[in-house]
Amino acid sequence: MGIINIALILLQDMVLSAIPAVGFAMVFNVPLRALPWCALLGAIGHTSRTAMMLCGLNIEWSTFLSAILVGSIGIQWSRWYLAHPKVFTVAAVIPMFPGISAYTAMVSAVKLSHFGYDEVYLIALVTHFLKASSIVGALSIGLSLPGLWLYRKRPRV
Repeated sequence: MGIINIALILLQDMVLSAIPAVGFAMVFNVPLRALPWCALLGAIGHTSRTAMMLCGLNIEWSTFLSAILVGSIGIQWSRWYLAHPKVFTVAAVIPMFPGISAYTAMVSAVKLSHFGYDEVYLIALVTHFLKASSIVGALSIGLSLPGLWLYRKRPRV
């Protein structure tokens, strides 16, 4: 892939990931002044994950590192704008949730229930369930780590 193609992919990713971030921020009643920042942080998080995946990192580790980035930026912005970090971070990580993997696992579970045991459905169920669970775990742990590091009261050593 050329540099221009990668730049266009990442630009498209930024725009398309900012939309659900703003939508979920509105659902969570985020103040209007914070909506552009939620959109920007959602775009930064998802695009950083996409960039890491384009560099060859798997989706679980890319999601983990992007969640750490989102958490760190959210904490810094919360200090600047005197708001709770969750105002910025919760809506920003929504675009990184594993909807396709979770949906595929659920469809496989329904097919197993409807048609009976089939090894193909069971493998698809377990594979996609573990992938979705790993991504959700990476999001939750990655989002909480910056707070644990930055708000620590005791010395690290």
